[in-house]
Amino acid sequence: MARSAHRYNHYWPEGITRRHFSSAAYSYSFAHCYKQQGGWAEVLDRFSKASPPGTLYDIEFLQEANGRRVAAFGFHAGFAGAAVGVLALDTQLSSGGKRLGVLQPYPNESALVDEVKAKVKRMESTLGRGVKALVIGALGRCGRGAVDLFQKAGIQDSNIIKWDMAETAKGGPFEELLEVDIFVNCIYLSSKIPSFLTESFIKGAGEKRNLGVIVDVSCDTTNPNNPLPIYSINTTFDKPTVDVELGNPKLPLTVVSIDHLPTLLPREASEAFSADLLPSLLELPNRRTARVWTEAAALYHKKAEEAKSHLASASRGN
Repeated sequence: MARSAHRYNHYWPEGITRRHFSSAAYSYSFAHCYKQQGGWAEVLDRFSKASPPGTLYDIEFLQEANGRRVAAFGFHAGFAGAAVGVLALDTQLSSGGKRLGVLQPYPNESALVDEVKAKVKRMESTLGRGVKALVIGALGRCGRGAVDLFQKAGIQDSNIIKWDMAETAKGGPFEELLEVDIFVNCIYLSSKIPSFLTESFIKGAGEKRNLGVIVDVSCDTTNPNNPLPIYSINTTFDKPTVDVELGNPKLPLTVVSIDHLPTLLPREASEAFSADLLPSLLELPNRRTARVWTEAAALYHKKAEEAKSHLASASRGN
């Protein structure tokens, strides 16, 4: 049940119309349209205009009473993302300028960790020092997953820098990000914040930059508030990285922006997510009274009204 590769671009398949859609009064899914991703308003508008009007229960936004998400792939997204970051950097350092090739899902966590651990050892030999990594959002599920991978891969804990809201409160761009080899972004973006990095800031560091790979697990690629405005596409397992255009081929900087990272470890990710979601699923027959489902419905109606206003404003040319 990992995230779709089309997280931000919503397609209406050929031959499918609202007539077909209207038969599905309720949708339980990851719709990825509550943070103004590309096509968000149109997706919500389909529910409003269905007959009878539909309701989206977005699984991403199911919450416990304390506000914590009921179920999330975050830990395995961070874990897999950190692993891909290591694989990408190793390729850049050892292959004379090549980029990481096609990724395939691993049969289990041990197989992935064993391969990443070997890459870390090779990079440390190449660099003549320990590999350094920095994780922003280190206290959340996703960040804990990234830190766990780095630790299991043999990176010294003193070389794993763990940042969260306290460390980023001063506002970016952050010089510290340029001093590490791998930067993993694991934040949950909910509003506009200063950019963590910009192209001009990176170029200003020149040859002093160590940073070689950014893993943007958050993947807010089309979000207008994206704190990493240095790339504009989501990458895939077929092509895991995209270059940041800095005009310095001898010192490349690539971004991993795969929005379905948990599928690198399909078994572990699915088992963990299913275990977390099951108690709420058992409440589904009582969705009109069970708190988790009534709150999800209320959030949908709020977002649907926002979409309606957005589309009306767009039609007026505002």
